[in-house]
Amino acid sequence: MNSKPYNKRKIINDPVYGFITLPYEIIYDLMEHPFFQRLRRIRQLGLTTMVYPGAYHTRFHHALGAMHLVTEALATLKTKGVEISDEEAQGVTIAILLHDIGHGPFSHALENSIVKGTGHETLSLMIMEQLDVQFNGQLRVAISIFKDEYPKRFLHQLISSQLDVDRLDYLTRDSFYTGVNEGVVGVERIIKMLNVKDDQIVVEAKGIYSIEKFLIARHIMYWQVYLHKTVIAAEFLLIKALKRAKQLAEGGVALFCTPMLHKFLYNDFSTQDFIKDPSLLKAFSSLDDYDILTSIKVWQEHDDSILSRLCSSLINRKLYKVELQTEPFDAAYLDTVKKTAQMKFALRNEDIDYFVFSDTIENRIYNKEKAPILLQYKDGSTKEISDTFDLFNVANLTKPVIKHFLCQLK
Repeated sequence: MNSKPYNKRKIINDPVYGFITLPYEIIYDLMEHPFFQRLRRIRQLGLTTMVYPGAYHTRFHHALGAMHLVTEALATLKTKGVEISDEEAQGVTIAILLHDIGHGPFSHALENSIVKGTGHETLSLMIMEQLDVQFNGQLRVAISIFKDEYPKRFLHQLISSQLDVDRLDYLTRDSFYTGVNEGVVGVERIIKMLNVKDDQIVVEAKGIYSIEKFLIARHIMYWQVYLHKTVIAAEFLLIKALKRAKQLAEGGVALFCTPMLHKFLYNDFSTQDFIKDPSLLKAFSSLDDYDILTSIKVWQEHDDSILSRLCSSLINRKLYKVELQTEPFDAAYLDTVKKTAQMKFALRNEDIDYFVFSDTIENRIYNKEKAPILLQYKDGSTKEISDTFDLFNVANLTKPVIKHFLCQLK
């Protein structure tokens, strides 16, 4: 019988970075846990596949990529004399691996739709705390870093800031899978330029143009991919379908559901409910994209004409037609569009919103008030990046951009 311990320091072939290694045995154990394996069944970009057919990558892919980048960043900082213990390195690696573990089906598309008032960050923390119990306290440092309570604040900045490994990976990965080359970022160079000064992550000044490219790439990816008007149309169609299903469920109407979706569709759970009943977290961690898609497919044949129409439109990609503009829509025009839809689909006043509605999207590429990107010069001084005269684009990227859209089902 072979008495040698099982090797958990696996090597994984990632299509973006090549071969990456699991740096600690506990990483393998966490990855094997059902909570983490569920991320294989959660799409990273929701319904972006309606526009970019290759964007089928998952939160599982992203978590591994971000984990790889944080190990590279830690190695860089250590070579520059930054003191990071093995316990701290393991803690920040676990924190980034699990940072998205609380995402619900279709990632951001259904944020607050399945569990209202409880974002994925809150659920991620709850799951991490439950895993900490199962792993006999081995996640305490990771949780402290995740919550930004650890004394070395720069460790939290590696996983959550204006220039973190989360953003570096999702821009690179999303660009790769969508084929939008404008989103490509110089990840390796940026990581090699990182340092720490006064307990803050800084970037060596010679990396200034790589940071500018990173910010511009983020700007392009948001408007060309994440907030593409057809992506908005698809995701709002999914949101409206779930809203209608929830409305019917609250009225006692019987709906086909997978068991886990039934639990959340026919009940309203708050954050406090999750705290009081740990089994809810296990139930949520069994819910994935397949629960939603399976139910949506069946609901196409439901007797409720609104639900069936919404679901059929989503399955067959007959999406909302979207008008996008910088100014609010004229009230008279909006009223005309709604009346036309009401007559065409024989809708009651309270149901028009499922077929015609307006809303806004807002994006701010760089928020210098929240963990600003600091450049470090050879004399040791630092400067916030938008105050640097070399860059002509960054100042514009600090301003929030608001766009108004009108969706109507034809």
